[in-house]
Amino acid sequence: MTRDDILTSLRERILSFATSRVSKELAEDLTQEVLVLLHDKYARVTELTELVPLAFQVLRFKLLDAHRKSLRRGEYHQESVDELPLANPGDDPVTILDQKQRVDRLLAAVAQLGDRCRDLFKWKLEGNSFPEIQKLMGQTSINTIYTWDLRCRK
Repeated sequence: MTRDDILTSLRERILSFATSRVSKELAEDLTQEVLVLLHDKYARVTELTELVPLAFQVLRFKLLDAHRKSLRRGEYHQESVDELPLANPGDDPVTILDQKQRVDRLLAAVAQLGDRCRDLFKWKLEGNSFPEIQKLMGQTSINTIYTWDLRCRK
């Protein structure tokens, strides 16, 4: 059995061990790194009894290194992008139509109001308080403003 045949059969064992510890993609990468290291640095090791323990020792070091690297980069507890919900591009058409109809009804109702009620609603929407509206309308009693507000809302 040649060294290439031994490395090919060893690849399957390394890959299955690495896959049991990490994701499939990372296991493939680590297996490739181990095989390259065995081929380049440990070319003198040809016996299967020496090559298997050496390969698994190198793999353990590579796994630890990958784990430390992911911790250092903050990737260890990251959420998968595939599991995150998609950004909402906007409201659905039913909500948009409902909101448009409500605005249209509100505008039609405001158009039927008198000038005093329109001014009162405008100032309330601008954030003015009742005492400020009292001054804007030139009234001496705040109770008049409260009464107008009640009548306009009816």
